[in-house]
Amino acid sequence: MQIAFVLFPGFTSLDIVGPFEMLAKLPDTESVFVAERTGEYRNEDGQLALVADRTLREVSRPDIVVVPGGPGQADQMDNQVLLDWLREVDAHSTWTTSVCTGSLLLAAAGLLTGRTATSHWLALDELTARGVRATGRRVVTDGKYVTAAGVSSGIDMGLLLAGRVAGDEVAQSIQLLTEYDPQPPYDAGSPEKAPAELVAQWRARSGASQ
Repeated sequence: MQIAFVLFPGFTSLDIVGPFEMLAKLPDTESVFVAERTGEYRNEDGQLALVADRTLREVSRPDIVVVPGGPGQADQMDNQVLLDWLREVDAHSTWTTSVCTGSLLLAAAGLLTGRTATSHWLALDELTARGVRATGRRVVTDGKYVTAAGVSSGIDMGLLLAGRVAGDEVAQSIQLLTEYDPQPPYDAGSPEKAPAELVAQWRARSGASQ
């Protein structure tokens, strides 16, 4: 089984590393980092680099596609090379997935039209505007499309997908060995739970609708 993790400049680190840590541990699996060109790609603040060792052209039939989000996603929305590739590999993939605003790229490729999907909470209105039934749920499965909300939810998405692909025991083993047992010191991880003034502040900064 081949899993293609898409890279582009300005991705969010955990969007890709989270699901990678869950899925790369599956048995009989090849994980590949792919991009328009091979080489180093830096995250949104330039402090972390991942290397694409395959071009999009070199990976034509992955079983699973994982598309991250991040500030750099906006620059890819009209990248026909990437969007065409997403459409082409989706014709053969078993699972097409995204984390955070990566779902906007799937939507731009026309893959989520009329489907239910999620994204970062600040991007849900844009997802709706692209013909998607947007929801704030943490992980959403609609057919073979699995979308995760913001950043950390990619871990949950990867773990859910691991169970679908390899069974509950394998997924539980991955969860156990990575000691994924979240107990955050704050309960402000969604706009429904965070202080209202903080949510309003970040909506204003992003230009998202109220």
